[in-house]
Amino acid sequence: MSTPAELRAALVDRLTGDGVLADPAWRAAAAAVPREAFVPEYFLTVPASAPTAYAPVLHGDPGRLEGIYRDQTLVTQLDGHLSPSDVQGAAVGAPSSSSTLPSLVLEMWQQLGAEAGHRVLEIGTGTGYSTALGAHRLGEHNVVSVEVDPGIGARAAEAIKAAGYSPTLVIGDGLAGYADGGPYDRLIATCSIRYLPLPWLHQVRPGGKILATFTGWSFAFGLALLTVTGPGCASGRFLPGHVNFMVARPHDRPPRQPITLLSGDARPSEIDPTILSDWTGKWVAQLAAPSAEIIGAGEQQILVDSATGSHARTAPNSDGGWTVTQRGPLRLWDQVEAAIQAWRQHGAPHQQGFGITIDGDGQRVWIGTEDGPTWNLPI
Repeated sequence: MSTPAELRAALVDRLTGDGVLADPAWRAAAAAVPREAFVPEYFLTVPASAPTAYAPVLHGDPGRLEGIYRDQTLVTQLDGHLSPSDVQGAAVGAPSSSSTLPSLVLEMWQQLGAEAGHRVLEIGTGTGYSTALGAHRLGEHNVVSVEVDPGIGARAAEAIKAAGYSPTLVIGDGLAGYADGGPYDRLIATCSIRYLPLPWLHQVRPGGKILATFTGWSFAFGLALLTVTGPGCASGRFLPGHVNFMVARPHDRPPRQPITLLSGDARPSEIDPTILSDWTGKWVAQLAAPSAEIIGAGEQQILVDSATGSHARTAPNSDGGWTVTQRGPLRLWDQVEAAIQAWRQHGAPHQQGFGITIDGDGQRVWIGTEDGPTWNLPI
């Protein structure tokens, strides 16, 4: 049976071989920080369960350590309060906290460009594993981490201290940042957001970097690296890959109301609805209809607007195309169609072809250049 140190070394070797750990300093951090100290127990998805169920893996269970050192995200809390030791057998619930897969944590730290001497604000302490990595690499006095959940924050603080690190840990609303520790050279968010909170822009110095994942109520995601250009202003680009995080609680969608698909105006759809099953296609649709939730799959898509009750639904028709039916003050499918067509006219790039600008006029996502197709984020 392998020891934790052996499992950790094997993980570091795999991530190095995969090209994730290109920076020797971050490789040393990954080799030093014991993930098992931060994830003593976790949930694993029960295969083929519907609705999705989660089985607890507790201290002493066979395979627990091997699971910790696989490159996988480990759910550590359900429904905002259930930990693995709180349940007997499999439980159904919504994941509300997790330990992100190590490859992504380490890749994001490297994408942030954080170096020794940089002062960094981390939004979302979670288990504390990422925080400890940052403290090891940058110096614990240079890391400030904010966690909204007091219980999660207390457990993380114990684990971080036990691992030998003493960064500044704050319990509070991460969307407000932590002005007392600023100004910062870098900010990294381990939750996703609908728009960039203005306090972050004022707490990171001009020239500093912000790495954050943007999302919406349709749960499409895009990771962006921004440079702060002045007080309240920033610009940047979205990065390659496929990154998603749990939504910051204040930015999460309102509770879903019962869906009643009433009659409406029907017409042929000008786009294939299956494009909304594509990673970037769904992202574009979300930009076009930011207060809507996309439900469904394939040719049968349903969009429901939380603010107005507007909805749209698609279905294949007998002509080999698709029919869309819309109802309410917002013509959701019209908005999505126009956005998808504009995206395709610009080559249908992955999100790395998108950029973002934040200034006194709002927060805007665009394709190619700031003169390209543009959508306002909901702030």
